[in-house]
Amino acid sequence: MKTIPRQGLSDSATSSEGMVVTPHWLATEIGAKVLKQGGNALEALVAASAALSVLYPHFCGLGGDAVWLVADRTGSATVFLGIGQAARFIPDLSVIPLRGPLSAMTTACLVDSWGQVLDYSHSHWQGRFSIAGLLDDAVALAQNGFDVSPSQEFWYRFRESEVTQWPGFQGIFFRNGIQRQPALASSLRAIADHGVREFYEGELGARIASSLRAAGSPLTAADLASTRTLREQPLMQRYRDVTLLAPPPPTQGATTLAIMGVLSSFDLGRLDPASAEFYHLLVEAVKQAFLDRPSIADPAFTDVNVARLLDGRRLAAKARSIELDRALPWPQPFQTADTAFLAATDSAGRSVAMLQSLYFDWGSGVVAGDTGILWQNRGAAFSLDPASPNCIRAGKRPFYTLNPGIALKDGHPCLLYGTQGADGQPQTLALLLSLLIDHGLDPLAALSRPRFLLGRTFSDSRDSLKIEAHAGGSLIAELADRGHQVGLIEPFSQLGGHAGIIHLRPDGTIIAAHDPRSDGGAIGL
Repeated sequence: MKTIPRQGLSDSATSSEGMVVTPHWLATEIGAKVLKQGGNALEALVAASAALSVLYPHFCGLGGDAVWLVADRTGSATVFLGIGQAARFIPDLSVIPLRGPLSAMTTACLVDSWGQVLDYSHSHWQGRFSIAGLLDDAVALAQNGFDVSPSQEFWYRFRESEVTQWPGFQGIFFRNGIQRQPALASSLRAIADHGVREFYEGELGARIASSLRAAGSPLTAADLASTRTLREQPLMQRYRDVTLLAPPPPTQGATTLAIMGVLSSFDLGRLDPASAEFYHLLVEAVKQAFLDRPSIADPAFTDVNVARLLDGRRLAAKARSIELDRALPWPQPFQTADTAFLAATDSAGRSVAMLQSLYFDWGSGVVAGDTGILWQNRGAAFSLDPASPNCIRAGKRPFYTLNPGIALKDGHPCLLYGTQGADGQPQTLALLLSLLIDHGLDPLAALSRPRFLLGRTFSDSRDSLKIEAHAGGSLIAELADRGHQVGLIEPFSQLGGHAGIIHLRPDGTIIAAHDPRSDGGAIGL
């Protein structure tokens, strides 16, 4: 067994019996413990997800959402979209705030998704764990406390001038030292005692709704009660000798698959992965796919033509439009978000990749009264433009950046992958998938390569191509010669996202790693 205990000291883990990766080493240990006790991959990730909701309050929590991608050795695959919907009564707005009560306009579906995936675990994977037993460690962490992670410290410092304006925030979350959350422990204990619907229809749900309304959110008890996880079929895209799976709209899973469909027209394996030509093709394929991204929205409200987005002839035409020596202007306004990626596989090859999120770091900044629950700001992902497919409507789910992935080879899961980072998610995944599939890198080597990020960031408002500085001066200069407006970010930057990978090899060996940019790691049985 090998663990990645803290940022900057990364190592990979190898096993033949099972694996867990998360962005915090304690959550990874908790998930691995469930596997050791005979639990399956879904049960392990519910426990790890709950723990991470305590350990990473700046990125995820009970007031947020989750997207799950599930597959087994038969190739059977399912998506669970734990995405909250907009309030039934939308206030009249001239602009949707990025923070505060009016950004907290969507319900939170993470907790309901725990119940849905455990039902699937029991009916399809012979699962035996209940929600009560899987929340014990999360309750203990919230009650007894833990060391504030470097990631939490970074994002607290980054927002330190803003947190005084966030209702109920100060005094609960800290910049450093020991973080305790007794109110959150009580909320978790209520869910453990009464089941996941306690969050939506029980006494806890009533307190949440009352507190949000008192803070100025439009959400009501009826909105919480109508929150349900959707079970869907994954989207599929062939790339080389594997089939890539991604969640359907309203997520941007189709965007990630479209990038890979464009790249399939190029022989990336012959290119040096440290070359400007390699990075240029990746960047230009991202731009071509992002041209179509504004059409993605909630399919219950908008007709999303996924078949057109992933049509092979159309993607090949996009590939032909790429100029090998000239950059296309960046076509999209940048959207920011922060997320946590978790993955697990068990001894039976049953595999799960999932992402959970509050949207922006620290979400809306609104804590729901005395529940200790920090609410997401997914309402800020909607548009007020009536012509936009993503225009806000009562009960609608917003365009969603979360898109965990699984690759199948010969019908079996072979790669589990995902990353934090909103607009950066498809970009990072394209880089990682090419490094893994075209160049045969192991997970840690792929995660350690320099990353790029198209668009604006917190520190640079230009729509430029950000490159981690360890890419090297000559590569950066060559990209600039091709017309890219290049900006440097520090090596292993927090802006590069926190990604994780599990590689299930044909010989039965499992190799995994979580990002050297994160506080997490991989544990194999």
